[in-house]
Amino acid sequence: MTMNKRDVLKLLAAGSTLGLAGCMQAKQSFKAVDITGADYAKDFSLKDANGATRTLADFKGKVVVLFFGYAQCPDVCPTTMTEMAQVKQQLGADGDKLQVVFITVDPERDTPEVMKAYMGAFDPSFVALIPSPEQLAAVAKDFKVYYKKVEGKTPTSYSMDHSAASYVYDPQGRLRLYARYGSGVPPMVEDVKTLLQG
Repeated sequence: MTMNKRDVLKLLAAGSTLGLAGCMQAKQSFKAVDITGADYAKDFSLKDANGATRTLADFKGKVVVLFFGYAQCPDVCPTTMTEMAQVKQQLGADGDKLQVVFITVDPERDTPEVMKAYMGAFDPSFVALIPSPEQLAAVAKDFKVYYKKVEGKTPTSYSMDHSAASYVYDPQGRLRLYARYGSGVPPMVEDVKTLLQG
């Protein structure tokens, strides 16, 4: 088969286009809602259960999954924490590159002792942050998170209504994903792996 000059040029042009496509980074696709570039929920500065002030920078190099909840939560919080412990397990060797951060919306009852025990029940590497009531109001506003005290039969038996989704940050500390409650373990494992690959 003989090729004329025009055919050769067409082939070269097609080849260079394919070459360029190979060099350009494909847009990452995620199971959770991609909120890359969002102008909120950029950082926090809160005390952990050991009294140390923590910020996002402390977890650089890890994928951070941040969740707002409280220890006496009957369903959403323990379910989410159990799922995150499973995500960490399923990541295998990369499990150490996942950091779960739990910000309590009930600082009145969630003392450092309570939060240490609560995190320990799921995974001792999970970090609990305990804001003051004023800090909680500020961080909730910045993160567009809802929380509200719901009175119980006694002064201490109240519950807390709160947002149930998680925020996911890449290893550079940038907000990337909004993971809705109930999405399940496999999608989160997949998203964390994608973020770790950069």
